[in-house]
Amino acid sequence: MSKRKLLPFLALTVTLFFVFLYYSTSVRDTWHGLPQHVGLGDHFGEGQADDNSTTPNLKDPDYVNWNPKPKFTKGSARPAGDNFTSVLVIAKTKDEDISWMENEIPDQPKAIYVADDPTAPLHPPKNKGHEVMVYLSYIIDHYDDLPDVSIFMHAHQFTWHNDDILGNNAAQMITRLSRPRVWREGFVNMRCSWHPGCPDWMHPGETKENVYKQEETLLAKSWSELFPLDEIPKVLAQPCCAQFALSRERIQAMPHSQYVWYRNWLFNTPLPDFLSGRIWEYVWQFVFTGQNIVCPKEHMCFCDQYGSCFGGEDEFKVFIDRKNELGGREAELRDWEEKGKAIKEAQDEGRFDEAAQLEKPEPGKDQTLKKEIERLRPIVNKLKDEAYERGKDPKNRAKEAGREWHEGDGY
Repeated sequence: MSKRKLLPFLALTVTLFFVFLYYSTSVRDTWHGLPQHVGLGDHFGEGQADDNSTTPNLKDPDYVNWNPKPKFTKGSARPAGDNFTSVLVIAKTKDEDISWMENEIPDQPKAIYVADDPTAPLHPPKNKGHEVMVYLSYIIDHYDDLPDVSIFMHAHQFTWHNDDILGNNAAQMITRLSRPRVWREGFVNMRCSWHPGCPDWMHPGETKENVYKQEETLLAKSWSELFPLDEIPKVLAQPCCAQFALSRERIQAMPHSQYVWYRNWLFNTPLPDFLSGRIWEYVWQFVFTGQNIVCPKEHMCFCDQYGSCFGGEDEFKVFIDRKNELGGREAELRDWEEKGKAIKEAQDEGRFDEAAQLEKPEPGKDQTLKKEIERLRPIVNKLKDEAYERGKDPKNRAKEAGREWHEGDGY
């Protein structure tokens, strides 16, 4: 081939070589610039280059505008006896009965969102994520005119996850909630009892599915989407079950756009309704405290938050032991009665062979259990009543919670 014919091929080869070199360098630099969550607690990319690379120090893209790092502080000083405004934010479906609220807490201002009724006066833009969509929508809608305290709860009055010390009664929780404590702390879980949720509950790195914690294996990916600047924690823990109270200052410690960002994640995640909601159940405490584990001591919580002061951790343990003993005897009695009921039903229906095979309740055990229950119940009730009376004194609340108190201070 003549030199004249060879020149175009040489020119093309040189051009392609430089294009390839530029493209390779560009891709490598772009890849290095991305934050990478390699494992739990590991975060690579913040100004660190590969040890074997000659590339200069590279930094993560600037995410600060859409994932700001708030500085959480205790509530600002308020005069003793100051009145705190509050709004109860309720997430409900149109079929849930909330008539109990007008009977039990008629004077409590409310913002009742109906998740599945777009014609309701208050409703979220989409029925997804259970209470999460409602809670975030309330904050977004009222960011500039929030009360001192916002209380986020479900619609039912009685449920197992409302503390039994308060009768499992949402009305009692709302009425007795110390608004000054919410203002001081910024964020409080409405449940004081640790189980389930504390002190070690969700493990975002878990790969084996747990039927009781179906969201656990999805947490790591969701965390990196929600909090791209924050390391994935090894543990997430707080008392269940997505009911809490916030001060205005704590909500406004983050910009309005941050809540819009969280809600957009909820809009866009491919996770189904119940899982996207469950993801948030053990994320709220991080959003509003910056801590992955928020498990205040139970006796302090009951005392300072609801005015049930048992006198200290040891005294609270005595109460819990007696309460659990009573609960155990009651469960045994129910089991005894169920055995007898099953045998009687089988006999009444002519299933005599089956009835003969069923476990028979121990004769006379029911009377023994009833006597034990009659002995224990007054003890438990007395301890509970004494705790309530003790909690009427704000000095006792401060002492048990371990905070400073001066004569004339309120709760």
